[in-house]
Amino acid sequence: MNIDTNEILALPIAQKLQLVELLWDDIAKSSNPIPLPEWVEREASRRRDEMLADPSLGKSHQETWTKIANRNG
Repeated sequence: MNIDTNEILALPIAQKLQLVELLWDDIAKSSNPIPLPEWVEREASRRRDEMLADPSLGKSHQETWTKIANRNG
């Protein structure tokens, strides 16, 4: 890959955000799995196991959305 990162870094913030949006949209269209580091998979498994062992640690969808709505006014 031959990309001039200095040119990208010199872009105005608005153009950088457009570039990020373009990249995310392209990634989202892909059917390829997103590679995750092994530590992310281990942490996800640990959290899943923790929730299965004690479901009271979690919140319902409604509780979560209510908290978000209250935080953002």
